[in-house]
Amino acid sequence: QVQLVESGGGLVQAGGSLRLSCAASGRTFSSRRMGWFRQAPGKEREFVARISWSGGSTAYADSVKGRFTISRDNAKNTVYLQMNSLKPEDTAVYYCAAGGRGLRVNEYDYWGQGTQVTVSS
Repeated sequence: QVQLVESGGGLVQAGGSLRLSCAASGRTFSSRRMGWFRQAPGKEREFVARISWSGGSTAYADSVKGRFTISRDNAKNTVYLQMNSLKPEDTAVYYCAAGGRGLRVNEYDYWGQGTQVTVSS
């Protein structure tokens, strides 16, 4: 199994930036493909970004393209999500996920506990 721990969430004003980190442990060979998802109150968990093991392949939700960047440091078993030009609609709990086979929530096998991101107007 894989354990994932997110960090870096917090409160930021609209237009600001935040960087989330996700540290993986355990069977990290199962985390070749990593992703970030988010869930706002009363809404379904949605895809944000995904990255391959090498970092050579990335994918983003249309809502965050041009603003968010996913990256990883395999030596540290860590995946990052750099969030720029944040908007109030980005407010959500952000989850790190591993074992991804696609862009859907049900295509990931492991999940972190989530970290709250709140963007004020």
